[in-house]
Amino acid sequence: MSKVNVKNGTPAGNAHLCRGCSNGQFTVGYRETDVLVVCTNSAPARAIPFPVYECTEYWDRNRPSWEEMKKLALDFRESRRRPINGFRDSGFIQLPVTADDVEDADEAARVD
Repeated sequence: MSKVNVKNGTPAGNAHLCRGCSNGQFTVGYRETDVLVVCTNSAPARAIPFPVYECTEYWDRNRPSWEEMKKLALDFRESRRRPINGFRDSGFIQLPVTADDVEDADEAARVD
């Protein structure tokens, strides 16, 4: 028997998207059917009677805030790294670019 693929069909499972949303208030009872979901993003907050599959205002509650990301970020601008042995004098020298070099390159491009 061959496998049948259905596009845009009903998604399987009934896990609430609101469980991972920072705007969702999720209350669960002892039974599987005892679930109360409230969306606090709308004014006034409203109860959601069905499992949500997709939401335009979903905001992951596990995502770090901007302040937390700045605190965890590494700053490479002020690091003082030592040269690595073997690559110290590899023959590549980076010279500063002057205005005369830029003008010479422009003239050479015009001649070609």
